[in-house]
Amino acid sequence: MYSRFNEFVYTHHLFDPGQKVLLAVSGGMDSMVLLHLFEKSTFIYGVVHCNFQLRGNDSDQDEEFVRQQVTSHGVPFFFRRFETEEHARINGISVEMAARELRYTFFEEVRMTHHYDFIGTAHHQDDLLETFFLNLSRKTGIRGLTGIKEKSGHIIRPLLFATRQEIEQYARISYIEFRQDRTNNEVIYQRNFIRHKILPLFQQLNPAFKTNLAETILNLRDAEDVYSIGIEEAKKKVVTFHDNQTIIHIQSLQVSPFPETLLFEILAEYNFNARTAGHLFRRLDSEPGKQFFSKTHRLVKDRELLFITPLPENEERIYYIEKEDIELYAPFILHVEKIHRKDFQMIQSPLVACLDLQKLEFPLLIRKWQQGDYFQPLGMDGFKKLSDFLIDEKVPVHEKENTWLLCSAQKIVWVMGHRIDNRFKITPKTAVILKIEISAE
Repeated sequence: MYSRFNEFVYTHHLFDPGQKVLLAVSGGMDSMVLLHLFEKSTFIYGVVHCNFQLRGNDSDQDEEFVRQQVTSHGVPFFFRRFETEEHARINGISVEMAARELRYTFFEEVRMTHHYDFIGTAHHQDDLLETFFLNLSRKTGIRGLTGIKEKSGHIIRPLLFATRQEIEQYARISYIEFRQDRTNNEVIYQRNFIRHKILPLFQQLNPAFKTNLAETILNLRDAEDVYSIGIEEAKKKVVTFHDNQTIIHIQSLQVSPFPETLLFEILAEYNFNARTAGHLFRRLDSEPGKQFFSKTHRLVKDRELLFITPLPENEERIYYIEKEDIELYAPFILHVEKIHRKDFQMIQSPLVACLDLQKLEFPLLIRKWQQGDYFQPLGMDGFKKLSDFLIDEKVPVHEKENTWLLCSAQKIVWVMGHRIDNRFKITPKTAVILKIEISAE
C-alpha cells in the first residue's frame, strides 16, 4: 500500500516533496490510513478536523481521538466545531450539504492562513463509484459522470488508487486505530444507500462490476476532454467580454449545432444551474429585460444579447415578476399562475399567496424587508409595522434577516412565507386570481 501510495502521488503529480499538505482527518478508517501513510513518508503535513456535532458525545470523542493521535507526533492540528443542523435549516439545504459547505470553507481558510499548498482528503475508489451513481440520479452532464478527480484545484485525493477493501486490509495488518461512525450504515443518507443497496446488486449481476465501472469512468474522462475542446471552440463564436461583462450573442448561439447544451455550459461557469439555463433557452425570443440570478452573478436579457455581470458582495438584490411570467428562479423558485374564479380552489399554505390580479401593478417587485416597512396583515383593518409583525409571529432573528417581500407599486402584497396584505385579498368581486407559490425545493 505504501509503495502504491508514493507511486500514485508522483505519477499524478499531486504535489512536490517540498510542498505542505493539510490532511482532512475525521478519525474514521479512511482518513486514519491516509494519516498513517503520511506519517511514514517524508512529506510536510498538518491535520484539520471538523466537529459537526451531529452525533452527540461520539462527535466530541472523534475530535479528542484525532487530537491525541496527531499531537503525539508533534503535527500541527486545526479544528473547529459547527452548528451544522442550524446551518442546514437557515440555508434550506440538507445536513449533508451543510456539512460539505462548512467543511470545505474551513479547510480553505486554514490552508490560506497557515500557508499550506494543498488539502488532502481520504476519498478512495469506492467513493468514485458512489459519486458516479449520485450524479447519475441527478440532472448532470458528462462532467458529473467522470467522478472525483485525483486533483482539483487545491484539493488532492492521494487514496483514490485504493478500494475500500484494500484500505480495510491495510488498516487491519498495520494495527491502525480508528473511530467507527455508526451513521455509515444508515441508508437514510444518499451515499450510504448507494453503498449498501445499489452497488451490491450490480456486483451480484457481475462480480467484476466495480473494476469495469472504474475503467468506464476513465473512458468518460477521455470523452469529456474531447467534449470540452468542442465546447471551448463553440464558445469563441458566441461569447465576448467587455468591462467585466460576459456577453452572449443570441443569434450566434441559436445557429450553433447544439445551442441549449452550449448555453448550459456557458452559464455553468457563472453558477447558473441546468434548470435556469433551460428556462432561459426557451425564452430567448421573448421580450427584453428579464433577469436571472445565480449565487454569484446576474444575467440580463436584451433583444440580441445576454449580459452576465458579477454580483457585488452584500448587494441588496431586487427581483421582478412580469405579468406574463410563470416561473422565477431567484431568490428562490416561484411558480406563478393565473386562475379564473370559477376554476379556483383556495389553498391554505404559508408558501402560497392567492391574490386579486386586478389590484396588482406589474412588474411586481421582490426585496428584503427593511426597518420602517409596514403593511395591513390579512384580517386586520389597520396597518402594522413589519418589525412588530415578525416579533408577534415569533420569527427567529436569523429568519427575520432572510424575510422577503412581494410588492406592488411600493405597497407590500405578501410577507413571503407568512401572510398576505389585506388590500390584495380575494373578494366576491375578484374575477382572476394570481397564485404565487414558493417551491418546497
